Amino acid sequence: MSLLKKNFTYKNISEIFAKYIVEDQVMLQDSLYFLYDLVRYIRPKNPKRVANITLRELLDHLIEFDKDRKTLSDYLKNILSGRKFHLMASDAGILQDSDFIYEIRKRISAKVLPYQPQKETLEYVLNQVFYKENDFIWINKIPLTELVELLEILQIKDIYQFEKADEGAMSEMLYAMGLLTQRMSGRSMETSILNMIPKYNHLASPFLGFESEFLEIESRLRKGEIQFVDANDLNYKQLVILHNQCVELVKHAYKNSSVFGITLKVNQSLLRIRQQLDRIKFLMDLLVVDTKQDQLTNTIKLSLRLIEYNCYKNNVSKLIAESTQVVSYEITQYTAKTGEHYITETVKEYFGMFKASLGAGLIVGFLCIFKVLLSKADTSDFGFAFLYSMNYAFGFIVIYLLGFALATKQPAMTASTIIKAIEEGRKNQSSAEQHTAFARLFARLFRSQFIAFVGNVIMAFLVALLLIWCIDSITGINITDTKWHTLLKDASPVHSWAILHAGIAGVFLFLSGIISGNVSNKNKHNQVYYRIQENPFLKSTIGAYKSHRLATWLEKKWPGIISNFWFGVFMGSTHSIGIFLGLNLDIRHITFVGGNIALGAYGADFQLPTETWLWCLLGLFFVGFMNFIVSFGLSLGLAFRSRNIPLIEVFALQKSVWQHFKKHPLHFFFPKRNKENL
Repeated sequence: MSLLKKNFTYKNISEIFAKYIVEDQVMLQDSLYFLYDLVRYIRPKNPKRVANITLRELLDHLIEFDKDRKTLSDYLKNILSGRKFHLMASDAGILQDSDFIYEIRKRISAKVLPYQPQKETLEYVLNQVFYKENDFIWINKIPLTELVELLEILQIKDIYQFEKADEGAMSEMLYAMGLLTQRMSGRSMETSILNMIPKYNHLASPFLGFESEFLEIESRLRKGEIQFVDANDLNYKQLVILHNQCVELVKHAYKNSSVFGITLKVNQSLLRIRQQLDRIKFLMDLLVVDTKQDQLTNTIKLSLRLIEYNCYKNNVSKLIAESTQVVSYEITQYTAKTGEHYITETVKEYFGMFKASLGAGLIVGFLCIFKVLLSKADTSDFGFAFLYSMNYAFGFIVIYLLGFALATKQPAMTASTIIKAIEEGRKNQSSAEQHTAFARLFARLFRSQFIAFVGNVIMAFLVALLLIWCIDSITGINITDTKWHTLLKDASPVHSWAILHAGIAGVFLFLSGIISGNVSNKNKHNQVYYRIQENPFLKSTIGAYKSHRLATWLEKKWPGIISNFWFGVFMGSTHSIGIFLGLNLDIRHITFVGGNIALGAYGADFQLPTETWLWCLLGLFFVGFMNFIVSFGLSLGLAFRSRNIPLIEVFALQKSVWQHFKKHPLHFFFPKRNKENL
């Protein structure tokens, strides 16, 4: 029938009334088509770009045509009467499980095939009428005065008017608040939460006190002793105090994450409690009425907020942002502490970094030889992936344990150090000063990266060349006589996908930084090192002193060992995974490219045209740049988000760096010989 043609375009609002109202009655009175079309007519095409929304046309029509006003009023009362919304008020938009992956999967599934509540609920009405995620944006742009006028014209009852104790909007609100208080009380008593707040363990839980005070207010409201709450009510004042104590407890638990660490599951539990506290605070405020006008405005506030909750209940991006912020902060805090060692300041530190990078280049030179030898093994693609991964992994671990510096490992670590400096500067200095300080710090970082690149490449080239000459001299076998062409081609930015593959390596460098921070944070939360230190078996076999030293060593080194191991696995298995997927996947790492150029040149007996040498040198530059910019950019983005620093800050920082470079270009490559911190 024609009523079901929802894509019909109306010239004015009178056409909608003419379509649905016949003889002062709404056709299909129990359906939502009339309300759906009214909302669709008012809804703007782009809610974010519209400054304000007006209901003036609808209000004028209702004022002019009293029969339409009465018919619409009866229709809305019939549609909304007896609708339950307590579960929506207590659940919509709030985490329902501490399992992050499950929550993400559930919300994505709901976006593809939205969950449909029972037809007797208010949530069903909102799902059908305000079904777009951005509906709450334009709804909130309607002037409050017009919404109040609409309620008065339609003579809609406010939320404080109900005949029975278990019916009406107030009863639904109280039911929702009861659910929230019980859930918060139970969750706050879990061991994982109590471990985050040891100083509160001997005190009475504010959540239990809050629940007790709420039950007292709820009882008075349901018995009809009061219709709403006065702001000076003693029970209500105590409720507010206890709510503030609950909020402080959650904040304290988050602050303790730097001491005890925090897992994603514990973070989800705390986040859920925080969301429930925010929700119950909003509902608490609605209980208070000081003037007659408050009854109408509070009714409108509840309606608007329920629409917002329902629109936002399946939002994934906000869930990811909220769920990962604290954990990512703790991860980047670890990398910030580690990254401080990678930024040189004095001449002594600068050449100390050069020596450390030469050591890493020495190890990489051996790894390049080992990889060529392993490539001659008779094995499967999986076998090659395993052999290459172990070659890389144990080589990186040796570099780490010997205190050498692999240049491309630095960006993922130093990004957080820079963010820490920005964060402190924003708190303590003026805008101009903080950006100048950042530019100086970036210059120190850049020259540290520069000298590390130089040391890595020079030593890797020389060691690889020396080793292949030794093998050839001893055995008479040139191990790259059939492979040199591939080694040189892979270094060229125009004859291979070297730039893309260098970007992939940059992603792995970023992930390795995340892994190290996550391992450190998780082990801290699980008290792994304390458990090793106090392990009775270890204390009885190697002694308490050695157990303590072992725990201290593992606390300092284990995150880096695991990080380097997985970085090696990523690097060694990418090509085999690419073969399996039918994709051109591989990695290019500047230090290994330097070693491979030496092997390729020796395999060709150094009979290479100038053009080949030129492309190899350009390849070194572009591979190093991509390694740096990708890993640093990803790490910087994570650190920005973990500290709630707006991304627009990047433009001011770029400007300050450019100005500093124009004034002192050499500071980006060489340290000053005086004590000036540049």
